[in-house]
Amino acid sequence: MEKLLVGVTGASGAPYAVAFLEVLRELGVESEVVITRPGEEVLRHETGLSLEHLGRLTRRIYREDEISAPPASGSAPYRAMVIIPCSMGTLSAVAQGAARNLLQRAADVMLKERKPLVLVVRETPLNLIHLKNMLAAAEAGATIYPAMPAFYHRPKDLREVVEFFVKRLAEFLGFEIKDLKRWEGT
Repeated sequence: MEKLLVGVTGASGAPYAVAFLEVLRELGVESEVVITRPGEEVLRHETGLSLEHLGRLTRRIYREDEISAPPASGSAPYRAMVIIPCSMGTLSAVAQGAARNLLQRAADVMLKERKPLVLVVRETPLNLIHLKNMLAAAEAGATIYPAMPAFYHRPKDLREVVEFFVKRLAEFLGFEIKDLKRWEGT
């Protein structure tokens, strides 16, 4: 079975990561997670959830210092990698090929193996360095997929905003999402 690798950094947006893993589980997609130390802190702060809770949504969790773990190798059978949320520091490392931890190395592996790498960037406003790093990452083969909510489906609460975004992301990766409300015009 193909697996999806999910990276979680310390950027604000941990609810996106949790909801994305929930959608993957509902779809029957096997996933593994690489999380940074700041990612763990933000997960606790923004969602009140522990790493153990996240572990119930995925096959395995790797910490950023496990540099010899399977995601560090091109022989690992991952279909794609999504970094959600993606901090500007991680974006910079990906754009410059400066893999200093497992998450960054796994992203580098995706690029060298020509497998899909999706960066769900979270920052505003963007400075010139951020924009140049996005361009460099895109030129290297990554997809920049900003965490920008839609409102045409008239979400009732924040949960619906997050769920719609992660379902669109899953659809972008080629998974069929049956209950996705689509734009039907005005």
